Amino acid sequence: MKTYSMKPSEVEKKWWVVDAEGVVLGRLASLIALRLRGKDKPGFTPHIDCGDNVIVINADKVRLTGRKRQFDTEYWHTGYPGGIKSRTKGQILDGDHPDRVIFEAVRRMMPRGSLGRTQMTNLRVFAGPTHDHEAQKPELWDIASLNPKNKR
Repeated sequence: MKTYSMKPSEVEKKWWVVDAEGVVLGRLASLIALRLRGKDKPGFTPHIDCGDNVIVINADKVRLTGRKRQFDTEYWHTGYPGGIKSRTKGQILDGDHPDRVIFEAVRRMMPRGSLGRTQMTNLRVFAGPTHDHEAQKPELWDIASLNPKNKR
C-alpha cells in the first residue's frame, strides 16, 4: 500500500464561521489551527495547503482562564535602545484591536515557514458580531458545544 499524497488541484476548501463569545482562548486557537492546516481531513498532506478558511467573530468576548487577563503579558521592541514595551492580554482585549489576541494565539500554533504564513492568510478575525464574507456562504462551526470545558 502506498501513502496517498494530495495534489494542490485536488484540495476542496470550505468556509467556516466561529463565534468566540465565551470560548476559552487556547482551546479555540488549537482547533482553529488544526482546521487551517487541514489535519482534520483524511487526505492531509503536510507540504500542501489543504486547510479550510476560518472566520472568527466576537473576538473581543473570548475568555481567558485563571488570572491571565491581568498577568499574561505581551512584549515587543521598538528597535530603539530601551524600547521594550508591554501590554497585558486584558489591555489588548479592551483596546482598539482585540482581534490580535486570537490571531497571535493561532499564529503561534502554526508551523514556521512559508507554508504556515500562507495558511494564516485563510484566517479572518473580527472583533464584532458581523463579518464581510457572507458571499462565501460559511458554515457555522460551534466550538463551544464540542466539549463542556470549551465554554466558561
